[in-house]
Amino acid sequence: MPRHASVLLPGLADVHVHLRVPGGEHKEDVRSGTAAALAGGFTTVLAMPNTDPPLVTLNDLRSAQHRARAEALCDVDYFAGASADHFDELPHLATEAVGLKVYLDQTFGPLRIRGLLALLTCFQRWNSPKPIAVHAEGESIAVVIGMAAALGQPVHLCHVSRREEVLLIAHAKQRGLPITCEVTPHHLHLTEADLPRLGALGDMRPRLGSQADQEALWAHIDTTIDCVATDHAPHTLEEKRAGGGIPGVPGLETALPLMLTAVGEGRLTMERLVTLMARNPRRIFGLPDQPDTWIEVDPDSAHVISDAGLHTKCGWTPFVGMRVTGRVIRVHLRGLTAYRDGVISPSS
Repeated sequence: MPRHASVLLPGLADVHVHLRVPGGEHKEDVRSGTAAALAGGFTTVLAMPNTDPPLVTLNDLRSAQHRARAEALCDVDYFAGASADHFDELPHLATEAVGLKVYLDQTFGPLRIRGLLALLTCFQRWNSPKPIAVHAEGESIAVVIGMAAALGQPVHLCHVSRREEVLLIAHAKQRGLPITCEVTPHHLHLTEADLPRLGALGDMRPRLGSQADQEALWAHIDTTIDCVATDHAPHTLEEKRAGGGIPGVPGLETALPLMLTAVGEGRLTMERLVTLMARNPRRIFGLPDQPDTWIEVDPDSAHVISDAGLHTKCGWTPFVGMRVTGRVIRVHLRGLTAYRDGVISPSS
């Protein structure tokens, strides 16, 4: 069967990925997570620090970096985690981490900063132009914006999901505050109306919003939103179905097909997709260029998303049964084919 005309795009960068290393290797590890990244067209991922142990000391950060250098199939960098027990580590972590991750609201893992004084201490001890990425929801977003305004610290707001949040961020950006933000494919393509069908597989943080919330995100996709990031957060099916409210869904392998489908529907342009998933992530986090690196996609390849053939170790996706148009054909990383037609290159 003849292949449709393909398109070459820059290697994508995902600024919000959970590789589950150390401590959660049964859900994902560096090799399986970066294989999933390549299958999704991502040549760079930024990994989160809420691991076991969390990456809140320079020694733990360096250990994770060393493991990634040995096992990763694409480029990996790490956020440091903010912990009230290790504020003295923040100036040291700032020299090597890609940014600082601060958790203000519900999260999976032990990291959470409570109280205005603790948050102020985080910002002051970080003392770096590298962004502070914040899990903040609702009124917490206003607090973070105020902190950015008071201290002039670049802040990146993670997985924005509600209408009032994106409206507030739009006003902050109009005032010239050093604010950037991301939105996830699951908040762009699923709503609370999908929860009866998804059950526990639809449990995530922030939770799925209303149709009005989703429409607000799309209304700001060309202006307020800076990045599309997956918040790839794998758990096993057994863990999700056992109850206990374990939040998080995988997303590395489905993000680009979902966004290419949106391009085909006229919801954004291909140029804007590249800005959201390649150019802005690199600009915001100061990521180095990757020479002789690109991805080949077939924007017209229609298929139904399935669990079959996924590279993520958890082996499932909340988008099963969704019809999309767009597929990754090949990933070329630093002069070598790293992925082609569903297969990771043996040389990767």
